[in-house]
Amino acid sequence: MSSEVSEALQRLVAKRAYRVCEYCLVHERDVYHGCEVDHIHSVKHGGRSVAENLAFACFHCNRHKGADLGSVCVRTGALVRFYNPRTDRWNEHFQVNGGRIEPLTDIGEVTARLLEFNHPERVAFRKMLVESGRCPTVEALALLRG
Repeated sequence: MSSEVSEALQRLVAKRAYRVCEYCLVHERDVYHGCEVDHIHSVKHGGRSVAENLAFACFHCNRHKGADLGSVCVRTGALVRFYNPRTDRWNEHFQVNGGRIEPLTDIGEVTARLLEFNHPERVAFRKMLVESGRCPTVEALALLRG
């Protein structure tokens, strides 16, 4: 987790997210490298280390997101921002389909593609969680719908 974020704020972010990655919805206990606090708008782009700009993210999502704010949408060619866990509702931009996380919007498309939600290894992992009755996406989605 970022050294710029106090331990108290890190705990608040993790608790608020029920220890679930706010991007791909995998629970912290189910990922080898755990989860960490992510700056939604990176410090590099003027983002601040405040609760409203922080998300709980698994290692994979956080590393793929990096300091990016968005990407070019394949369908339209337009620059589109990433999904923002503080202002967007997950189920408006994504749906779970087996082990895949399918985008429903342009925001969902750029987020799913850049964060590699549907990399074959991540899809296989989600399928294994579903088969073992531990699919965090169903539980997490209910929690994050607010």
